[in-house]
Amino acid sequence: MTTFMLTDTTAGKIAAQLTHLRHQMGAPAIGMVLTLVVVCEERHQYDALRAATEAAREHPSRIIIVIKREPEEAIRLDAELRIGENTPGEVVVLRLYGELTDHADSVVSPLLLPDTPVVAWWPGAAPDVPSKDAIGALAQRRITDAKGFDDGGVKSLVTRARGYARGDTDLAWARLTPWRSLLAAAFDQPVGRVRKGVVEAAAGHPSAPLLAAWLSERLGATIKVVDSPGPGLTAVRLQLGEGELAVVRTDARLATLSRPGQPDRNVALARRQTSELMAEELRRLDTDEIYEAAVKRFARTYKG
Repeated sequence: MTTFMLTDTTAGKIAAQLTHLRHQMGAPAIGMVLTLVVVCEERHQYDALRAATEAAREHPSRIIIVIKREPEEAIRLDAELRIGENTPGEVVVLRLYGELTDHADSVVSPLLLPDTPVVAWWPGAAPDVPSKDAIGALAQRRITDAKGFDDGGVKSLVTRARGYARGDTDLAWARLTPWRSLLAAAFDQPVGRVRKGVVEAAAGHPSAPLLAAWLSERLGATIKVVDSPGPGLTAVRLQLGEGELAVVRTDARLATLSRPGQPDRNVALARRQTSELMAEELRRLDTDEIYEAAVKRFARTYKG
């Protein structure tokens, strides 16, 4: 892998240096399927870059990390470029200083791969309305992570739910994929009408109200969220006419599925790494209509 540092540079010089490095290594910019723009603080950049790079092994990308530094300093743009066999695509780490922190889009725009989709990801704090953010406006897909917020997640999820635009999503939703798949499979055989239910999770866990909203939307029943000792999501309990359908997770890997008239069985329900969540989200670049319905119901019904 080749790493190249540019200090007090411009977007044009960065683009030229990327072209030079590709030709030097005999690695033309082919095979990259998207540009992933990651907007984060310095404290999050290592984990964010690691997750983005691992996700890029499935979706070769130009990864642009945007770190806004001290706005009171003189205007400066520093860049770190990485390209090579150990990097599935290209990595550009940008550090913006001074007034440039308010104009990150003008730095990023010349570095986007032509004729390919753009995905924006905020692993920590994110704009209230991502689609109206300067970076978000460049992207077809905008990914936030309510769990990465300092306020615990649910309040930030409410804010973004009320400002939802097509193309938005949150990793709190991606974390629910195994739960949603398991619950959907549990209804492959007729179990009767669901009267009501609860989602149990650690207090403030942002995935819990999303799961409750999705279940309410799909089942036409009132599904509430109740606190549990955690960690994370611990159970879904649905009241049927003849008993209870329940999924209860007692550790980070396995859960127990219970249905009326059938023996309990253990099922895999492991927690996933951020890189796996990102890889899942990058598989689709159109609007997730199921998430849209769930998040709109959540925005309408959440009380807190």
